[in-house]
Amino acid sequence: MSPTSLSPDYATDVAHSVVQIARQKGLEAAVSVNTGEGLSVTVRGGEVETLEYHQDKAVHVTVYDGQRKGSATSKDFSPESLAETVAAAADIARNAEPDKWSGLLEPRYLAQIIPDLDLDHPWEITAEDAIALALRAAEAAQAAEREVSQVDEAGVSHYRGVHAYANSHGFAGAYAGTRHGLNCIVVGARDGAMQRGYWFSTARRASALDSPESVGRLAAERAVAKLGARKLTTRRAPVIFEARLATGLVGSLVGASSGGNLYREASFLRDAAGTQVMPAFLTIEEDPFLPQGLGSAPFDAEGGATHRRRVIDAGVLTGYFLDGYSARRLGLTPTGNAGGPHNLLVGNQGEDLQALLRRMGRGLLVTDLMGHGTNLLTGDYSRGASGFWVEEGALAFPVEEITIAGNLREMLRGIVAVGGDEETRGSTRIGSVLLEEMTIAGE
Repeated sequence: MSPTSLSPDYATDVAHSVVQIARQKGLEAAVSVNTGEGLSVTVRGGEVETLEYHQDKAVHVTVYDGQRKGSATSKDFSPESLAETVAAAADIARNAEPDKWSGLLEPRYLAQIIPDLDLDHPWEITAEDAIALALRAAEAAQAAEREVSQVDEAGVSHYRGVHAYANSHGFAGAYAGTRHGLNCIVVGARDGAMQRGYWFSTARRASALDSPESVGRLAAERAVAKLGARKLTTRRAPVIFEARLATGLVGSLVGASSGGNLYREASFLRDAAGTQVMPAFLTIEEDPFLPQGLGSAPFDAEGGATHRRRVIDAGVLTGYFLDGYSARRLGLTPTGNAGGPHNLLVGNQGEDLQALLRRMGRGLLVTDLMGHGTNLLTGDYSRGASGFWVEEGALAFPVEEITIAGNLREMLRGIVAVGGDEETRGSTRIGSVLLEEMTIAGE
């Protein structure tokens, strides 16, 4: 892919040209352009297992013919192909059912300023150097613990992408962003039993990544720590979600607070805005403008202005996550969340994980979850899990083949504490979470 294709100005020009083609047909249009390229390598057994170069290029066109909507996509940016893509979207719109809620985001909600959020940090690394980093992670994992059986995979990746959006209301904006990563998967073995451990690091800047040695070592430690895992009898007990998994609780809150689920009446938080949904000591801030944030964005997926706001204030849900369409359906104001939330920052009480374990005393520390047993309509929650049983505030033994269950409404209200061991490798920043009680199903 040429350097020009990875230019925000180029992507904006393509988007703007498609809007002009639609206008010539008497149609309103929204156009998103995405281009990107990257590299990923994995090693196994001291040898390169995969080496992949990635190149992405697509234009997505949505046109509105009155209340009828049609969409089409192309990977060819030639003028002829762009015209054909608009024509295809127009054909779909002509045959679509009218929807009185459809249409472009109203101009007053569009972003007026597009700030530089320091998201673009290309990593000029060769395939050979990436392989060398992956091998360092694998070697560190193998050397870290005597009971490491093998390193299943160690990998390095880098990616740079450009996103542009334009519409018939005159909005046009673009920005570039990068995401780089290291990961390692390790197998530990003891007395014929095996356990897998995983660790990773991800950041906008390569210099912000953890060292490959620390990634490999932590993956090995997590694998070996799970050896000798036991089952539990069914019981009710306090539960701690490790910080990496606690992001999923916030994800469920977001899903239940999102416009699509709300107007379909498929959410246990329907009509919950302004009510207490979490303990009074909890706050959640949304900050789209966090420099180098993995969830930062100067505008949302339909050109809407993004906003700093307090989503949870003293445990009260202050509002929802709405795009233009869902806001119209609900009779509310768009919140700049077309495409999802941006950098959710969960307040904490400053305690580390060890302090949370001591506070819990006796219960379950969950370090891995399996399956997707979350029902946002009812709030029912049931997931396969593994982790560690805790006695007298310390890890007693690893556990596996259990299921944890509860209801999200009670789980969110039953949060006892949020730790200061903040997870920073995604768009939700939260520490480990201690819940008052859940059902643990075992033998």
